[in-house]
Amino acid sequence: MSLNQVLEEIEEKGITAVRFEQTDLNGVARSKLIPSRHFKDKAEGVNFYLGHIGLDVQAGAVSGTGFREEVGHCDAVMLPDFSTFKVLPWAEKTARILIEPTYKGEYVSAHPRVAARRQLERLKDLGYSLFSAHEHEFYVVDKDTKNPVHSDINVRATLRMVPIRNFLKQIMEEMPIAGVDIEQVETELGPGQLEITYRPAFGIRAADNAFTFKTGIKEIALLHGYQASFMSKPYPNESGSSAHFCHSLYLADEKTPVFYDASHPTGLSEVGENWAAGILAHAPAIEVLMASSVNCLKRVGAPFSPKNATWGIENRFAMLRVKINGDKGTYMENRAGAAGANCYLILAATVAAGIDGIINKYKLPAEVTNPGESHEEVTRTAAELPNNMESALEALLNDEVIRNAFGDDFIKCFSAMKMHEVNLAKRAKARGQENWEFDFYFEYL
Repeated sequence: MSLNQVLEEIEEKGITAVRFEQTDLNGVARSKLIPSRHFKDKAEGVNFYLGHIGLDVQAGAVSGTGFREEVGHCDAVMLPDFSTFKVLPWAEKTARILIEPTYKGEYVSAHPRVAARRQLERLKDLGYSLFSAHEHEFYVVDKDTKNPVHSDINVRATLRMVPIRNFLKQIMEEMPIAGVDIEQVETELGPGQLEITYRPAFGIRAADNAFTFKTGIKEIALLHGYQASFMSKPYPNESGSSAHFCHSLYLADEKTPVFYDASHPTGLSEVGENWAAGILAHAPAIEVLMASSVNCLKRVGAPFSPKNATWGIENRFAMLRVKINGDKGTYMENRAGAAGANCYLILAATVAAGIDGIINKYKLPAEVTNPGESHEEVTRTAAELPNNMESALEALLNDEVIRNAFGDDFIKCFSAMKMHEVNLAKRAKARGQENWEFDFYFEYL
């Protein structure tokens, strides 16, 4: 879509305001609302505080990111991606366009969308494109009481949907208008927990869809008197919320899938096996990107959440669940992703690890064939996934391949942000704040 096409759509649909919106490092949407009469001028670049990349979930300032005091608390020039212009039917006469920061004429490499785009560009240079979708779980509670919208754990029981039918109806009708093609709606295991899936897409649009979906769900929930949260582990004794990353590779023309090969014992092609092996080899390092908060990492090792870098065909207990269904139906589900993580970083981390597997032709380790959790022989040799922020960051910093893929600016900023969270958590514990994580993450993630 070009600038002129956007201007035509604004006129045709009576749009009065356009939200210039970006993700921060946490995955929180941050925006400026621009009257549509000023859209053309602002499309050349909007000033936006660069230090937003160094804010925590609650907009607490973080030192040492490289993008706040180090650059004099300056503005970035935010450039819009015209292809992301979408009308938001739940926001009256309002549309949205996604933006990315530039500083001194260069895109800011620490920005999650920029980081994801660059990994996809590397993949394209190898001759491949990514077809993917995030599969999110989330909790819905009453906005005022914080009580879940249903109190039992009768997973997928039809009756659980009835009290929230108008909320679900609006999601199913309006999300496709915003570009997110809803496929399935179901209640999940936890009280008030839902899972809604949507069609996959090629390239960066998949992460854009996830970002639109998460923000849109939270907005629509508020319109119905609810609060929706993608916080990964809001209730210590209830089911956590995941963001399984379902994906496959095609040739760069986006027409020919490359994961399937019926002649191989695994059903995967050589490229598919190399890709999977790369993800497993770098799994400890990318865990902090797949589950990028202190709270997210508490899912590791919980029921149906992997604790080792394993793979298996149709195995929900493996980290990488492989589904073999012919040329176009064969894909991988990276189950390390947590709902509270940044969707762009989940994509970028998976691609960075998979690329290394292809380049260096990594060999796929033994498959986990036991459908249960006790596959001891394999997990004894499979790497453990870190389950706390300090060890997760250490694994990232010790992995030269992943560190180099994301670059020094990103690693510095991300590390400062995550250590800030660690320190907040320690101080809250010292003060006896048992509900700190819920209070800190639930509303905005």
